[in-house]
Amino acid sequence: MNLYATLNHILQDWHPVFPQKRSFDRAIKLAFCSLCTFGRRTISRAICFSGFDDVDWSADYRLFSRVKWKTEELFSPLLKRAVNLVDDDLIAIGFDDTVIKKKGKKIPGTRWLRDSLSPVFNVNIIWGMRFLQASVLVPLYKKGDKKTPPRAIPIQFKPVPPVKKPKRNASKEEWEAYELEKKSRNLSFYFLEALTSAREEMNKLGFEDKKLLAVVDGSFCNKSCMNFNLKNVEIIARARKNAILCFKLKQKEGKRFYQKKTFTPEQVKKDSKIAWVKADAYHGGNWREIKYKEIKEVYWKTGTKKKPVRLIVIAPTPYRLREKGKLYYRDPAYLLTTDLETETLELIQKYLDRWQVEVNFREEKNDLGLGQAQVWSEESVNKQPAFVVASYGALLLASIELYNDKRVECFIKLPKWRRKASLRPSCLDLLNQLRQEIIDSRKNVEKVGIKRELVSQVFKTAA
Repeated sequence: MNLYATLNHILQDWHPVFPQKRSFDRAIKLAFCSLCTFGRRTISRAICFSGFDDVDWSADYRLFSRVKWKTEELFSPLLKRAVNLVDDDLIAIGFDDTVIKKKGKKIPGTRWLRDSLSPVFNVNIIWGMRFLQASVLVPLYKKGDKKTPPRAIPIQFKPVPPVKKPKRNASKEEWEAYELEKKSRNLSFYFLEALTSAREEMNKLGFEDKKLLAVVDGSFCNKSCMNFNLKNVEIIARARKNAILCFKLKQKEGKRFYQKKTFTPEQVKKDSKIAWVKADAYHGGNWREIKYKEIKEVYWKTGTKKKPVRLIVIAPTPYRLREKGKLYYRDPAYLLTTDLETETLELIQKYLDRWQVEVNFREEKNDLGLGQAQVWSEESVNKQPAFVVASYGALLLASIELYNDKRVECFIKLPKWRRKASLRPSCLDLLNQLRQEIIDSRKNVEKVGIKRELVSQVFKTAA
């Protein structure tokens, strides 16, 4: 099997998601065309790539605006395949939010948001939509093998809508209700909703015995998220260096529960009495030595209250921008986790693997044009980006199943300016390979709704 056939086989799991066969066939066609088209990734461009721009186009748009299907069901087959790739009882899922830029002021779900790419000293505000993505972290690396970095397979892509603001002449009670709802329905609320949904979906698929570890950044290290209790679910998050921690009293003294003496993660890092532990972990495309400290069963009064957590401090990691360049050091990482049983090094490794979620965002936006589709209805602006992310997730799964996520000899020759092949095929490598295979198998592309006589013409025009 080639990449085209493998991806088509994975997409066949979407058949029960759509109410009619014609809707399913149209979804498969748009999935391939959305991945392979050139230029701006709009629905119209995908239709042009399929060669059906001379027929009525409204049905392709109605797939997102009117056809009854749920994005959760679209991701469910991807979750099942991703979990089966993990040979462990601990399933790490990375959660993070991202902003999609928009221009239309009347697009549902849009608002003014902080640009995460802007520097700290000059915060930029952009008009757009916020989404929350969850991705299964698949560890493909093995000791002695540096050519199999981990992958993050998207299994959720949900909107984080703003609370509807009342009109100017609204009553005082309406404004108070608005302020109250705005505080409760925040990013943490939607994270806990997504976490619960992921746990329920795993139970439904027969993975109730596997522990779910939510790996998040500092945005979710708060009392709402860290103090949340769900069976067989743990959280590891990046904490502030000045978080006030303490220990439990050894002997009960009246109503007191905590010791008076407090400390911060930064103080633990500087404490010479607590020894550093050296270990090997996979990050930055290779196995590297790291140093860490650990304190078990600490308490965060303003966060987890009487729920014990573990503090893990990772020393700054050295790196070079060039092979023989100056040695730089990354900032230390302070982690708090509710998981008191899993080995420390395994937890650290899961947190390091979370970077692949950022890789997902970059490839979804730069290579797949996430958010460029010109849709306006409330259903479409939520479903179409999720559809693109699901297609991207299916493409990554096809790469793992077919190539073990390695850049093999069958891939298209690299351009002259790329002197070294990457450790694994990038999203662009997979897209180019898929496009080439579609050209080579023109007789079969009609099965997914693409006119075979136009494929070569499209590629020649793009070239």
